[in-house]
Amino acid sequence: MDVRQLQYFLAVVDHGSVHRAAKELFVAQPSVSQALRALERDLGADLFHRTGRRLVLTPAGEVLIEPAREVLRGMELARAAVAAVDGLVSGRLLISSMPSQAVSPLAGMISRFSRRFPGVEVVVRAAATPPEVVAAVRVGRVELGVLGAPETPKHDGVVVRRLGTQRFILVAGADGQVPSGEPVAASALAGVRLIVGQPGTGMRRVADDIVRAAEGCRIAVEVEHREAVLPLVLAGVGVAVVSESWRRLALDAGAVVRDLDADDELSVCLIHRAGRLSPAAVEFCADR
Repeated sequence: MDVRQLQYFLAVVDHGSVHRAAKELFVAQPSVSQALRALERDLGADLFHRTGRRLVLTPAGEVLIEPAREVLRGMELARAAVAAVDGLVSGRLLISSMPSQAVSPLAGMISRFSRRFPGVEVVVRAAATPPEVVAAVRVGRVELGVLGAPETPKHDGVVVRRLGTQRFILVAGADGQVPSGEPVAASALAGVRLIVGQPGTGMRRVADDIVRAAEGCRIAVEVEHREAVLPLVLAGVGVAVVSESWRRLALDAGAVVRDLDADDELSVCLIHRAGRLSPAAVEFCADR
C-alpha cells in the first residue's frame, strides 16, 4: 500500500467513478483501475462492489476512508511544514464556504491573507448549508470552513472560531416592491413574490416565515445558485431575503435594500479539525 493508491482510492470515493477520478487527477483511467486492484490485493479485501460501470463502497471501503484521509493529510502537513521553514512563500490552502459568508467575511480575510502571503494559492469550494461545510472539514476535503448558522455549531473533533453575526435584509429591483421605512415587518410584505434559497439555508428559513406571516406572499423562484439571486431581483422577478453580507453588492448594482424586522440572525464561524494545522491555515486563522 502506498500514498498514490490511497490518493486514487479517495478520488474515486469523492468523484463517484474511475473515469471522473482519472479526469480530476490528470491520469489515464487504467492507472486508477490498476492502483485500486493493487490496493485491494494488498489489503486482502474488495473496496468496491462493481456493477457495470457503477462502484459502490463495501464495508471495507467505508472503514478505509478516514484512515486514508489521515495519511494524505499527514503528507500534506509534512510538505507544508518543510516548505514554510524559510517563510510562507508558497503552498495551497483549501477552504469550504457558504455563498453569503464567501462574500463577507471570507473575501476580506482572503484579501488580507493574500497581501501578506501572495505566493500561497487559496482555493474556495462552495457548500450550500452548514452541514456541508462541516462535512468537508471533518473528512479532510478542505482544511478550513466558513459558515453561517442559526446557532454556533458544536461537533466532536471540530474547532469553532466565532467571527460575528449577520442579520437578514430585503433586496428589491425597484421602489414599490417593498414598503418604505425600516425595518420592514414580515406582515407588511403581503402579496410579494420572493426569491429564495434551497431548504436548509438561513435565507430560506426566514423566507418561509415571511410567507406564513404575509397574506398572499409566495415563493416565485427557488434557486441553488446564489450568484443568480441579484440578477433575478434586478430583472423584477421578485424580492430576495439575503444575509446582510450582500448589502454593498446589492446597492452598487442599483438594487433597493431594506432592513428586515426579524429576530433571526446567523452566527458566522471559522471551523477546522482539531489537531495540527498547516502553516498557511495557522496564519489564516490568526486573522479573526
